[in-house]
This record gives sequence, structure tokens and C-alpha cells, in this order.
Amino acid sequence: MSKIRITQVRSQIGRLKNQKRTLEALGLRKMNQTVEHDATATILGMVNKVQHLVSVEEIK
Repeated sequence: MSKIRITQVRSQIGRLKNQKRTLEALGLRKMNQTVEHDATATILGMVNKVQHLVSVEEIK
């Protein structure tokens, strides 16, 4: 299974509560914090909800 690296690039201040909770569920709590996850359908759906706040890159 492929892995993805997710980095929070925009602040969660002023965002909707569900977007803040999605970031927290992904493990992102601070700006420029990076986490790695398996590229499952669940994780990709969460990333899609906050795609304007994060950057995503595939890990080989």
C-alpha cells in the first residue's frame, strides 16, 4: 500500500469545526507539521475535505 505525506500549510483559525476536527484526526495540530499515513480511502477522503489547508505528496 502506498503512503502519503501530509503537511498543514494554512491555519485552522476561523475554519469550520468539522474541518478543525478533521485536521486533528489526521494528527495535524500546528502549522508546517507533517504526518505520514497509508493512502486508504478513509484518509484520502479526510484529505479531500481539508485540501485547501494541506499539501500532499506521495512517498515512494
